[in-house]
Parts: sequence; structure tokens; C-alpha cells
Amino acid sequence: MQSMTAETVRLYYDRFNAGDWEGMVSLLSEDVAHDLNQGGREIGRKAFLAFMKRMERSYKEKLEDIVILGYGSRIAAEYLVVGTYLKTDEGLPPATGQTYRLPGGAFFELADGRITRVTNYYNLPLWLRLIGAK
Repeated sequence: MQSMTAETVRLYYDRFNAGDWEGMVSLLSEDVAHDLNQGGREIGRKAFLAFMKRMERSYKEKLEDIVILGYGSRIAAEYLVVGTYLKTDEGLPPATGQTYRLPGGAFFELADGRITRVTNYYNLPLWLRLIGAK
């Protein structure tokens, strides 16, 4: 039987796949820590929502084959990102509608029924190869 924390993470991904950014944010604590892949840390729901809206401009993504594992207040997820690179993202190669299938994962901490930390990981050099970057 999955824990309520695992169910919260499952709902988080259901909302991601539905493009329901506000719904995702409602699962987060006010001071959520969001660790960006190979980047910095952003704090708070407002920063998280702004990040999701930035991502929406450049990428159309769905997550498949989601596996959620965890114990207590810590949950891990592994998945396959199926996406399209729509619009050039700052600091990255030009977007021309390239498609990709990329494994990824995330780590979560939860407290009081809310997600307090999201740490995302994927292989950026692999993504660059998949979109044909030189």
C-alpha cells in the first residue's frame, strides 16, 4: 500500500501531465525548495509557478512510465520524459521542434501533507545529443 506522501507525488505528476501548473503548486509548501537540474535552487510557490510557465514556453512534455518509491517523508520518482523543444530556451541551442525521449528522476521531501522539496535530475549532455546539438 502506497503512503499518502507517495499519493501526493503521484497527483503532482498527474497534474504535470495535464498541464495544471496551479494544481501542482497547490501541492507545495509555501517555502518549497526547487532544485533545478544542474542549476540553482529556487524558493517558494511563486518562483515554482514562474519556472513552470517559462518551461511551458519552450517545451511540451509528458512523463511516461512513472515509478514512485519512498519511505516516510522522502519519495523518489523515475520516469521517461517524452517531449518537443518548441522555442529556444536561454543559453541552449536553437529549437526547431526537435523531439526527445529522455530518462529523468526526482527526489521529494514532504511535511504536513505538502511537498517541501523537489530536486530534478536528467542527463543534460544526452538531451543535447537527442536534439542534435553540436
